[in-house]
Amino acid sequence: MASNNSNQALVPNAREALNKFKMETAAEVGVTLKQGYNGDLTTRQAGSIGGQMVKKKIQAYENGLK
Repeated sequence: MASNNSNQALVPNAREALNKFKMETAAEVGVTLKQGYNGDLTTRQAGSIGGQMVKKKIQAYENGLK
């Protein structure tokens, strides 16, 4: 079985789309991200971005079921 690096996108162009989604979500929650390294974010800031992204993906999925 082939192993997949966790940093490797399974779908071509997915990384670009996910980065755009992350930047848009960060702006919505009031966190400024820069291109590249963002290791200076607090855990709270990073968590708010990730949590909002998950929330939006769940909403999109639920809307698709309707």
